[in-house]
Amino acid sequence: MVTPTFKDPEIIRKGALINGEWITEGPKFDVTDPATGEVIAQLPDQSIESVDKAIDVAYDAFKTFKNTTPRQRSQWLRNLFDLMTEYNEDLGKIVSWENGKSLAEGKGEVKYGASYFEWYAEEAPRAYGHTIQPATPTNRAFTVKQPVGVCGIITPWNFPSAMITRKAGAALAAGCTVVIKPDAQTPLSALALGYLAEKAGFPKGVFNIVLSQSKTPEFGLKLCESPKIKKISFTGSTNVGKILMKQSASTLKKLSFELGGNAPLLIFKDANLENAVEQAVASKFRGLGQTCVCANRIYVQKDILDQFVTKFHERVSKFTIGHGLDEGTTHGCMINTKALSKVEEHVQDAVSKGAQIIAKGGRRTDLGETFYEPTILSQVTQDMKVAKEETFGPLAAIIPFDTPEQVVSWANDVDVGLASYVFSENYATLYSVSEALETGMVSCNTGIFTDCAIPFGGVKESGFGREGSLYGLDDYMVIKVVNLGNIPKLQV
Repeated sequence: MVTPTFKDPEIIRKGALINGEWITEGPKFDVTDPATGEVIAQLPDQSIESVDKAIDVAYDAFKTFKNTTPRQRSQWLRNLFDLMTEYNEDLGKIVSWENGKSLAEGKGEVKYGASYFEWYAEEAPRAYGHTIQPATPTNRAFTVKQPVGVCGIITPWNFPSAMITRKAGAALAAGCTVVIKPDAQTPLSALALGYLAEKAGFPKGVFNIVLSQSKTPEFGLKLCESPKIKKISFTGSTNVGKILMKQSASTLKKLSFELGGNAPLLIFKDANLENAVEQAVASKFRGLGQTCVCANRIYVQKDILDQFVTKFHERVSKFTIGHGLDEGTTHGCMINTKALSKVEEHVQDAVSKGAQIIAKGGRRTDLGETFYEPTILSQVTQDMKVAKEETFGPLAAIIPFDTPEQVVSWANDVDVGLASYVFSENYATLYSVSEALETGMVSCNTGIFTDCAIPFGGVKESGFGREGSLYGLDDYMVIKVVNLGNIPKLQV
C-alpha cells in the first residue's frame, strides 16, 4: 500500500463539514486509491436530512456574511490562498492519492486552484455599479451588485481541488455562502479545503461540505429544488447538466454549467512543428486525457502529417506510467476501469474502420487494473466514434485534413463547444479560424491555457456561464437598480 506522509496529518479529514462541525457519525463509504484499489479513507454516507441542515445553516450564515465588507472577504480569501501555498505539498499528495494523477500534476493543480483565491481576493472590492441618467430629467438611477445568495456547488473527480476553488472563490468574494458536494471518488481534497477555510477565518456556516456515495442524485435534486439555494454551479457531463437544469426550473435558479467537451486541435502546415508537437502532447495527456479541455481530435494538415506523427510518437514514448506518488512517474492511472473500457471501445471502433495504429498502447495489468499505456492512431476519419464522442482518456486520434474550410467544418460538427486549439505561424489564419470555431475558448499556439485571469466556459451543449477573469463574479451576483425621482434642478 502506498501511503503518503503529511506535514500536517490533520489535513486528512474524516467527516463532512456543516456549520463549523466535522460530522463523522453514520454509515460509511470507502474512498480508494484508484491505482491500487486499496481503501484510503472511510467517510460518512450522509442522509438527505444532512443536506437540509447544511442548506439551512448556509442560509442563516448568509444573512450576516452578505453584510461583511468586500475588504474583509478579500482578507479571508488571501489567507486561504496563503494557506494553500503553504500546504501545497500536502494538498498535492491528496490529489494524487485519491485521483491517480502524478504528484507533479497534483501539486500543479493545487497551485492553479489557489490562484483563484488570490484572484478573487483582488476582485472582491471591485464589484462596481453604474450611475445612469434616465430619460426623465428629474430622475437619477444607480446600480449595485449584490450576492445572489446560498450557492450549491457540485464538482467532479478530475480536478478535485481546482474545481472547488474556481467556484467557491467567486462565491465567497461576492458575499455568498456555499454548500459543496464533491464527487464521492475524490472527497478528501474538498475536505482539506474546508479545513483550511476554517484556518483562514471564514465564519461558521459559510463553507459547508456534504458527502454521499449512495445518494448523489438525491443530493443534487435537493440542492436544485431548495428555494433557499439561489445558484447552482456544476462541472460534469452534459447529460447530468441537463438533469440538473430541469430540476432547477421549479425555483428558477441562477445556473453555471461547465459540461462535456470534445476539443479539436488544429495544426496547419505553417505551424512551428516542434512547438505544435510539444503542446499537443501536453494538451492531450494532461491528467492522462481525463480533462474537459484536453485535445480529443488532433487535426493535422496533410503536408506535415508524417512528420508530426513521428515526432508525436517519439515524445509520448518517453512517458513513465506508474503510481502517481512514485518518484519519476510522469503519468498516473485512470480513475476507474469503466474509463478504460470507453478508451478501448473508441480504439476498437477506429481500428475496425481503418485507422492506422502508431502506438498500440493498452492496459498495463502489470501495474494495476486502472493503468493504460497511451494509444496513438493516425488516419482517423470523421465517421469514427472518437470524432463524435469525448473519449476522456489516453487515446490520441490524429485526423488529416486539406483546407481551413474543411477542418473548421469538421471541428464544429459536434453538439459541444468548450475548448479548441489552433497552431499556425500565420496570424491571419489564427484570427480567422479562431473566429469561425464554435467553442467558448480558443487557444492559439499553446496547449495549456487555463488561468484565473481569463474567462473559462463553453457554448452549445458545453454549458454556459464563465468562471475566473473579470467576469467571474457576475454569475454569483445580481444587479439591483435604485431609481431616485423628483430631484429638483438647482437654478444657479
